[in-house]
Amino acid sequence: MLAILADAATAGASAAGWGGMILWLVILFAFMYFFMIRPQKKEQQKKTSMLSELAVGDTVLTTSGFYGTVIDIDDDTVIVEFGSNKNCRIPMQKAAISDVEKPETAAEK
Repeated sequence: MLAILADAATAGASAAGWGGMILWLVILFAFMYFFMIRPQKKEQQKKTSMLSELAVGDTVLTTSGFYGTVIDIDDDTVIVEFGSNKNCRIPMQKAAISDVEKPETAAEK
């Protein structure tokens, strides 16, 4: 009789252990979603909208740290003019642009 009660108590503790473990996994997934995955998706949406609004004449900052002016836009390629002498024109991918400043925004500053 005592063995049956011990087995029942062990089975009950085992079920509670599994429930607790599942609860912690759900909490860990929720934490990862709200602090890692969601902000990364928002940042990607922000960059996508920034690149879709890119226009000729905008001042851009490239991922390598160069400032330039957009002079031509294709599907996924832009031609950026660097320097004050306007002789350096480099084609690059849109993904290489990290920041865009519109001319009217620059005039307000």
